[in-house]
Order: sequence, then structure tokens, then C-alpha cells
Amino acid sequence: MKKGIHPDYHKVKVVCTSCGAEFESGSTVKGDELRVDTCSNCHPFFTGRQRFAAAQGRIEKFNRKYGLKNENK
Repeated sequence: MKKGIHPDYHKVKVVCTSCGAEFESGSTVKGDELRVDTCSNCHPFFTGRQRFAAAQGRIEKFNRKYGLKNENK
């Protein structure tokens, strides 16, 4: 690596504003603390609480539109 062209990389404390979780990470942002809106502890994709209700509604709407019977019932 060339000297003098890379930003300083240091450890910061990351704080989630949604759930209050704190963890340590590396960053080039100056300061001791970095605040994020959503972290992996509270994001629906990572917690498994993601809902697919919208997809179910689209399938039913399609079936009604084209007169198809729902095979699952």
C-alpha cells in the first residue's frame, strides 16, 4: 500500500437507534460513536419476522381476475 493516500481507519462504537444495541466496528468516520437507524438485531430480514403478506394478496387478486381456483384450499 502506498503511504499517505489512505484515510485513517479506527474502531468506533456503533449504536442502533431502533433497538439500542451496541457493537464495535471499524470506520474511517471521525468520532468515537456511529449511530445507525437499523441493525442486524432489529432488521426484519435478519430476525425472520419479515412478512410476505403482500405477495399472498397479489396471488389471490391474480386468481380472481382470471377466474382460477385456489388449489391450496
